[in-house]
Amino acid sequence: MTEYSKEHLNYLKKIKKEKNKITFTRIFILILFFALWELLGDLNIVDPFLTSTPSRMVKSLITLYGEGTLFRHIFVTCYETIMGFLLGTLLGGLIAILLWWSEFASKVAEPYLIVLNALPKVALGPIIIFWVGNGLEAIIIITLLISIVVTIISILSGFNEVSKDKIKLLKTFGANKLQILTKLIIPASIPSLISALKINVGLSWVGVIMGEFLVAKEGLGFLIVYGGQIAQLDMVMVSILILSILAYIMYALVARLEKTLKRKY
Repeated sequence: MTEYSKEHLNYLKKIKKEKNKITFTRIFILILFFALWELLGDLNIVDPFLTSTPSRMVKSLITLYGEGTLFRHIFVTCYETIMGFLLGTLLGGLIAILLWWSEFASKVAEPYLIVLNALPKVALGPIIIFWVGNGLEAIIIITLLISIVVTIISILSGFNEVSKDKIKLLKTFGANKLQILTKLIIPASIPSLISALKINVGLSWVGVIMGEFLVAKEGLGFLIVYGGQIAQLDMVMVSILILSILAYIMYALVARLEKTLKRKY
């Protein structure tokens, strides 16, 4: 027993050491990337006006902070993204459940889902703006349209992959449709649900930035467009960097949720 415990502890130490090694390597690559970027810009090997440099980005960040607008732009973009993400996930999940519930409805909807998934949603932007105006609502709706179809398809595919034999077994024991859904289909489809959430994280940010490119008067997407218009590429680059950090944080939260659900199910 003692020998087994030592082996187990050694195994845990090995796993922890490997994780620390991966984390260190990631941080090292990031630091090296920014250091090379700064060096190449300072030596004019690359044009710092076109590519910016980390030091110029920091100055731009300080300027935005000094103007008192930085956190307002971040808040607006985060709010739009979270709303689009939640609406896309909840509505997409609900529609997927309804389509699983009715095989007839699922077969009828299938070609429409395929067409909607292939349709470039940004093409609907001008129509949405005309319908609801050029405010937050238009951006959230564009984000919703980009994510909802993929959510429906991903979750429904997960539902349909659940073993038919298990469903028959539950029916044999007298389970109704709702019990089959809650006791078998949803728990068995947790990987598909998490996968849909991870995809939605990226799609939500894409939708928000596309929407802000079209109509926004504030937000990080607006800063990117505005910075390009006035040739302040430092502002553009720092906005992209902030977006990257926020997207990573949101993805990390979904990954944490995935670990929690794996322990539960």
